[in-house]
Amino acid sequence: MIENGYLSLVETTLKENTALNAFSDFQGETITYGQVGERILGTHQLFKEIGIQKGDKVALIGRNMTSWGVVYIATITYGAVIVPILPDFNSADIHHIVNHSESKVLFSTDLLFDKLDETKMTKLKGIMSINRCASLVDNMSGMFSKAVDKAKEWLKGDGSNFDVEKLNFPQIGADDLMVLSYTSGTSGFSKGVLLPHRSIWSNIVYAREHLILKPEERVVSFLPLAHAYGCLFEFLWPFTVGCHITFLTRTPSPQIITQAFREVKPHIILSVPLILEKIFKKRVQPQLEEFKVKTLTKIPVLNKVVYSKIKNKLVETFGGEFREMIIGGAALNKDVELFLRKIGFPFTIGYGMTECGPLISYAPWTESKKFSAGQLVDRMEVKIDSQDPYNIVGEILVKGENTLLGYYKNEEATNEIFDEEGWLHTGDLGVIDEDDFIFIKGRSKNMLLGASGQNIYPEEIEAVINSMEYVQECLVRDYEGKLEALIYPDYEVTDSEGLNKAQIEQKLQNIKKQANELLPSYMNIQKATLFPEEFEKTPKKSIKRYKYIK
Repeated sequence: MIENGYLSLVETTLKENTALNAFSDFQGETITYGQVGERILGTHQLFKEIGIQKGDKVALIGRNMTSWGVVYIATITYGAVIVPILPDFNSADIHHIVNHSESKVLFSTDLLFDKLDETKMTKLKGIMSINRCASLVDNMSGMFSKAVDKAKEWLKGDGSNFDVEKLNFPQIGADDLMVLSYTSGTSGFSKGVLLPHRSIWSNIVYAREHLILKPEERVVSFLPLAHAYGCLFEFLWPFTVGCHITFLTRTPSPQIITQAFREVKPHIILSVPLILEKIFKKRVQPQLEEFKVKTLTKIPVLNKVVYSKIKNKLVETFGGEFREMIIGGAALNKDVELFLRKIGFPFTIGYGMTECGPLISYAPWTESKKFSAGQLVDRMEVKIDSQDPYNIVGEILVKGENTLLGYYKNEEATNEIFDEEGWLHTGDLGVIDEDDFIFIKGRSKNMLLGASGQNIYPEEIEAVINSMEYVQECLVRDYEGKLEALIYPDYEVTDSEGLNKAQIEQKLQNIKKQANELLPSYMNIQKATLFPEEFEKTPKKSIKRYKYIK
């Protein structure tokens, strides 16, 4: 491992790209690398004033934005541990993560702070607004507010106070903790993934060696930065290269995303399948259904012209200047993949997980194989737990520099994910070919992917619904891109009240409404369906989930 890992890359980019644009809020503020450097030094000053030590946890919550990026980089270059929190979590989840992580300070946007209760996070030294660089809560008898005021000139600086000679990052070991990432919010399901510096550094170095970005080139950051995929490839890696990163700052609907792409014209694009599939369905499919287009695509010579026009229009939808779109987080619809390959659209599919910081496999679009999830990355090993890993599906096991240290305060979960030989059990099923291309055949895990890349664990939603009156049991699944709850009613209760089918249906809709009020917006149920009989169970009385997944 190179000396000081990722921190040395940050130091280099700040010194070499001082005058270049670093961060922009979409249709808002732009700051240079020099300004980022000055604000990093200001944050370090704040940390010193309030007694933050190397290894202390610093919580950060907010949508993708310039000040979010500054706090993140400042925290890890100070030697503290960043605890990024998804802004869609409800207040109880946020309180739990802050307390469970033992964070010493919380950086928050004003809007998100409004839904928090500081009396439920009493171990914090304070809470600071990243919008205004202002103290929101001071648990240090005025010292926190004074420290914020003292550092404000640097925190809002124009870069004139930045002196590269003042950069003095701490020495960091390969296994020193860098990120404590929570895969969910609720206390019953939360796992704090312990990602060391070697994991992030290894991912960054791979990206720098195998993907193409140059100083001043543009990136749009719209995937949730609290998750490893968007954070690494839309933020941490481009920052080391000297790129100009535009943060979307708002809920990433397909319409807003495409507007940002057209204005910013990024040189590389990260996406999740649902975003691409929605745009494909809206922009491409209607053209293919037109009689004239259908006829022309059947003529060998003319179909190439038609496909070329469709490709060009789709490329323009995403800004027109990107070299490659990298899709991750879930499988792409096979029909969509086949058509995109047919028209020569520059996309590829990668595979990873938070526990690997996140990358496991990738291949450039010119080398990718149909229906594969890419090729095993450098510094990682893979093994398929199968008698014939080329033909018989087995669990995907990995080992290498990318992997986590374990789960925070959860020895049982740590022992479950690592076996005695040090292999990490991904919970995903697949095969591998002679070129180390991985083909995922299914997921033993039940995680679903939200429209904007959020991890959705159906057990969390089911736990909420199962606790409600009139519910015997339920199963949550992805149904045509929407979350559907199949609910088997408690007929003993409904019979005692003499409810008919229509009245039971109405109860289910009320249950859906109540559940959605308790859940983050991205976990909201769109459809509640009455299920007529008990779900089929395993000998351990677990629902045979695969029988109900379409």
